[in-house]
Amino acid sequence: MDTDDDFMSAVSSEYDRQDSDNDDMSGVEDFDFDDEPDTFIDSQKEIGHRRKPAYDISFRVFQPADIQRQQQDLIHEVNLILTISKEEAAILLRHFRWNKERLIEDYMDEPSAVLGAAGLASNSASSPKMEIIPGFVCDICCEDEPGLESFALKCGHRYCVDCYRHYLSQKIREEGEAARIQCPSEGCNLIIDARSLDLLVTAELTERYHNLLQRTYVQDKETLKWCPAPDCQNAIECGVKRKDLDKVVPTVACLCGHRFCFGCALNDHQPAPCELVKQWLKKCADDSETANWISANTKECPKCGSTIEKNGGCNHMTCRKCKHEFCWMCMGLWTEHGTSWYNCNRFQEKSGTDARDAQAKSRVSLERYLHYYNRYANHEQSARLDKDIYNKTEKKMVQLQKESGMSWIEVQYLNSASQALQTCRQTLMWTYAFAFYLARNNLTAIFEDNQKDLEMAVEALSGMFEKSVTELADPQLKVVIMDKTTYCNKRRVILLEDTAQNLAEGMESLGEVASPSACG
Repeated sequence: MDTDDDFMSAVSSEYDRQDSDNDDMSGVEDFDFDDEPDTFIDSQKEIGHRRKPAYDISFRVFQPADIQRQQQDLIHEVNLILTISKEEAAILLRHFRWNKERLIEDYMDEPSAVLGAAGLASNSASSPKMEIIPGFVCDICCEDEPGLESFALKCGHRYCVDCYRHYLSQKIREEGEAARIQCPSEGCNLIIDARSLDLLVTAELTERYHNLLQRTYVQDKETLKWCPAPDCQNAIECGVKRKDLDKVVPTVACLCGHRFCFGCALNDHQPAPCELVKQWLKKCADDSETANWISANTKECPKCGSTIEKNGGCNHMTCRKCKHEFCWMCMGLWTEHGTSWYNCNRFQEKSGTDARDAQAKSRVSLERYLHYYNRYANHEQSARLDKDIYNKTEKKMVQLQKESGMSWIEVQYLNSASQALQTCRQTLMWTYAFAFYLARNNLTAIFEDNQKDLEMAVEALSGMFEKSVTELADPQLKVVIMDKTTYCNKRRVILLEDTAQNLAEGMESLGEVASPSACG
């Protein structure tokens, strides 16, 4: 069963695919008008070569067959160039993390050193095979019965087949190892190749072995990542480097419909960069449940800033940390209160004024966090509620088709509106995390205006889904919904484009905002 995050990711991916289809100009027919000016041709060229949006990242999706073919092509090239077996070429490529150029360069300089470091024998002994050797005694199980099958790699360390199979089963099935399974002999680093393994283990274990090798190929390449969606076997290729993740949010979409960030593998979190998202999620996990309670029930010691909870009726407070004595009501020194222990009337005292100022500054920091968190959480909750709308949309489309006489294609505007609503909600949710860490400058006002425009557009579109089927049958309302859908999508693109461009140019100033002392 899909989680809410998976659902929102799939919807976002579907919307972007539709947006991409709408941008495709390949279906426009060309007409030759002799009396048309050349500027028409120039404008069509400009449309065909539009600048790619700053937030749109180039990527490719590879299915399992594509990944297997890539490995085979690399192995074949190294096999031909270095005149070594394909099994040895595969082990060398894995050792060099599939960097073919570096492998060939190093091998040409010092072939023996490269083979040894990769776990290959430099001798030209024949391929390993199972043999029955008279008088053989297995060093692991001490079995010496006649006809005992044994096996040894090129290193010469020989063990019985049963012990070898048990060893390989332990490594593959329980430890999940495949690329670097070494000879069982202690201290020997020779790697067991795929051909030797195929001789020794069952077909079921062989399949798991090759699946693990497939996974290591993707894990070894910096530009490849597995799609994190459940049961998806596709991999995504993206050229964004880790060092650039503070300037770009590399959102990619798999063929399965899942949309995620290539940098951190979390669901799409544009426009917030990965490190900011990490800080925000940690802060929310640490602070969100206690911040409201702390704000309502505690105060900070005027001297050391420690958070104090009042646990009795007396206003005479003594900080356990620094032993400072003060009044709970006015935060002033208790020694200045005389005998007014339970009825504070010293509001104008300087000590109390200074303490209250410090208290106010601390609360402002806490309230600032709560401002952004509450709006972030509100859009997160609204997105979950909008999921019900999305699930009910198809039923409403069927009813609308029957009552209005419109075709199935004509009622698709409701589906487009629902998808746009989900996508924009997710973007809005992360704009509040982004805004929390955004330093105040001239660009902040522009960002907040874009955020406000998108929020207003989303709420207006969301209200359209409260209409009954009878109301939706009105052709004028259909036009209104389509216009609001288009406007929502445009506002989202404007916000993402503006923010992504400022991040790429280093114009947006982001950083860790100091947590209030009350939040620890």
